[in-house]
Amino acid sequence: MTINSGGTVFLRAGLLCCIGAAVALAALSGCSSTGNSAGPSTGAKDTATFPNLNVPAPVAAQQLTDQEAATKLAQLKAAKQGQGAKGGAVKVANQASLTTLAKKHGGDTLKQIEGKCDPALDPTCK
Repeated sequence: MTINSGGTVFLRAGLLCCIGAAVALAALSGCSSTGNSAGPSTGAKDTATFPNLNVPAPVAAQQLTDQEAATKLAQLKAAKQGQGAKGGAVKVANQASLTTLAKKHGGDTLKQIEGKCDPALDPTCK
């Protein structure tokens, strides 16, 4: 019984040593600086003040008015209707060639994937 508990204690101590060494290395590498920064930092800056939440944030772009929003929505609906009219039955010039392609396409693709290339499909095949 003492052997098992002793082994567990030693394993935990070894694990803690490894974790401690990793933390120490990370701290040392994180503190080193190369000194050649490309410019001012773009990250967060501590100004030692609290932001005034009563001041509205500046807008990035002018907001659409109700009239402009209605106009844009009408344009989108018209474009949608135009797409619906075009999306009818597709007319194919040569249905037989498409059917042949569909039948042999899977096999040709598997040959290329498996490394059994066909020079007719892949000119770089040897």
